Amino acid sequence: MAVVMSMRWAGVSPGQYDTVRDAVRWEELAPAGAHLHVAWFDAQSLHVTDVWESQQAFEAFFAERLAPAIEKAGIAGEPEVAFSPLHRRFIVEGVTGAA
Repeated sequence: MAVVMSMRWAGVSPGQYDTVRDAVRWEELAPAGAHLHVAWFDAQSLHVTDVWESQQAFEAFFAERLAPAIEKAGIAGEPEVAFSPLHRRFIVEGVTGAA
């Protein structure tokens, strides 16, 4: 069953996020089980909402690809992460790719 992953990571900057994104290259080499990724910032935190085929798919991606890049980028602390079953997904026709 697909899940929604919600993450809040205090203290992560847009520059750090971009460094990790460039190192992991998830936009070019999509992680197994990933369906959707949205990220934004407020004054204190990085926020991410993803849709994954399963919680295990996200956890494998985090352990194998994301964690090493996070460590190299010098990101401290741990994110707050929650998973919920996906009820419905709608993507507007013609919307694709990165912003």
